[in-house]
Parts: sequence; structure tokens; C-alpha cells
Amino acid sequence: MKPIVRSLVLLFCCGMLSACDLPSGAALNSEVLKERDAENPDFQVVEVTQSSLAAVNAWPRASATGGHGWIGAARGPDSQIIRSNDRVTVTIWDNEPNSLLTPVGAKSITIPEIAVSAQGTIFLPYVNDVVVRGQTADQARASLQTALAAIAPSAQVQVSVHPGQGNTVDVVSGVTRPGSYPLPDRNSTILSILAQAGGMAPGLRNPLVRLIRDGKTYEISAERLMADAGQNTTLRGRDKVLVEEDRRYFTSFGATGTERIVPFDKSSITALEAMSMLGGLTDSRANPKGVLILREYADKQLRRDGKGPQMNRVVFTFDLTSADGLFAARGFQVAHRDTVLATESPAVRASAILGILGSAFSVANVANDVAGN
Repeated sequence: MKPIVRSLVLLFCCGMLSACDLPSGAALNSEVLKERDAENPDFQVVEVTQSSLAAVNAWPRASATGGHGWIGAARGPDSQIIRSNDRVTVTIWDNEPNSLLTPVGAKSITIPEIAVSAQGTIFLPYVNDVVVRGQTADQARASLQTALAAIAPSAQVQVSVHPGQGNTVDVVSGVTRPGSYPLPDRNSTILSILAQAGGMAPGLRNPLVRLIRDGKTYEISAERLMADAGQNTTLRGRDKVLVEEDRRYFTSFGATGTERIVPFDKSSITALEAMSMLGGLTDSRANPKGVLILREYADKQLRRDGKGPQMNRVVFTFDLTSADGLFAARGFQVAHRDTVLATESPAVRASAILGILGSAFSVANVANDVAGN
């Protein structure tokens, strides 16, 4: 009876082994990529090496954030330009005893904060409207003095400008003191305005600076803005500035140190840095020749000339067992919403099979002992 019982137990365990899926914590590289050899695969596989790295990094950004890059620094004039909605204070000095402009016994008169009209003019008594929009304070003074010459040839004029909406910048969010800030001249930079607003709010992870101008949004990482003087752009009236936490992320999956959504903690992250952020590969499970990054592209980003993806879904593969693969992973840029997948080593499956067979023999031996009794 003993051989019969042992055989029956072994047959039962082997049948269970063939009928059930093997225990697995992550997919095998071959399982993920098996469809690439199909007649009509629905994804593209790109092996990332040192020779292909530059071309792949030049592909269109998979998940654009809506920005238009950034406007580099360019020095503007130190003078301010008068715009509609500004307010102009005019002081007129006249020594004539019978002046039409100054009160009796006074040598000057001040007309405070005259609003610049939508037509770009201000009103002066006995002169009517005078165009000042588009002029500096000195140019406006000369224009007003010329206009007054007909009724007060000896009059002299002083002009001071109080910026209105057309000469202010709104700092909307991500700073200590949000609000509207006047531009003292045409050379006011974004860093100077952020400083006036109290600086960036503490605790923002990898903050991004966004500039809204003429219906377009431009963006740059705060890290890059502060590191490169050439990015300290000059602001214009009606600009809006926002500082926001970087909302980009990638997901990790498979035989990595963790499986979660991972926020970007700096402006750019390479594939090798992403693996480090995840705690590396799990030594007992991961296949270093099967590290994959899954990415999706929009239809308008597809190319047929080799300068971009040919299909919407692309799987980038890395071999971290070679120097070439390691250097390629160190230079490959992870994109927003990428999935970093570490596939499982085939040895893990083999170990699982041996474990099940070993258990089967153990059960068979116990069954033999029971039958023998």
C-alpha cells in the first residue's frame, strides 16, 4: 500500500501545480513583453542604451503640464511707463501774480492723483485733455509744460506717478504675502517681486514658479530659477505669478523596495535615481535585466521618422547588469505619470516550483507513514 499512497499523493500535488498559477509577487519580463512579437502589438518596446539615450530623451514630453517653457532674463529700462488706470499727481509752479492756475498769494498748486483715462489722457484746467500714456514721468512733465505754455508761459511742472493695475503684478499663491505689487520701473524682475511678497512659502515640495502673461502660462522650477541668473525674467504690468508645489509623480510596481505613488522631489529624475528613491531592487526577487518604464503618449506626439514614439504605449527596457545599461539608466529622464516596474527574476519561479515539489514529497512521506501504521 505504501507505494500506491505515495504515488497518489504525488499525482495529486502535481495536478494542483499544473492547474493553479504559481505564486508570484511580480510579473516576469517575458510575460510583460510577450505581446511585442505579436502580429499587431499594441505597444512599442524600446531598449534604452547609451547609443539610443539622446534620441529617446529628445522625444516629446509625455505628460505636459500646460506651460510654455520660460522667458529668459532681459534687462529693461529703469524708467516707468504711464498706462491707463495709473494715477498722476501734477504740481504746477507759476510766479506770475495774476496766474490762472495758482491761488491768490500762492506760487504753486497740486492736483493729486488724476486718473489716466482709457484713452491715455489726463485733464488739466484751461488746457483740457493731455495724452500721457506710453510716456515716462519726465516725458509727461514736458508734454504738460508744453500744453500750459499758451496760458502760463513761465509755469513749471512736476509729475509723480502712482501705478495702477496696468503697472502692477499680482502674486497669487505660494508666497508669504500674496497681493498686488507695483512695478517701480521696467526692469523689475520676478525674484525681486517674490522677495517683496515675503518669499516662497516654506514646506512646498520642489516648488514651481508659473508666470501668466497675455493668456499664456510659462513655468520653471524654483531650483532652476534661483540657480541661473539668466532665468530671472523681467516682469510686465498685469503679469500674474504663482508658486505651486510640483504635482508630478511616477508610480512604482513589482519587485522594488516599495509599491506606491512617488512625487517628484526635484525638477528632473533619472531612471537610476527613481530606483534609488524606491529603495532599490529587491535582491531576492528582482530581475536586474528586466527593469521597465511604462509610458503613454498622445496621438499628436506620435512620429514615423524615428524622432518620437510610433505607438501610444511605450515600454522602455533597461539592463542594469551592464555598465552600458547603468549609464543609460542614469541619463534617462522619468516623465510625469510613468510607471517604474521591476520584473521578477525567473529564479523565483523556479524556487517556487521546487518548494511545491518538496512539499509534495514531504506530504507523500507522511502519507506513507500513516498508511504503514
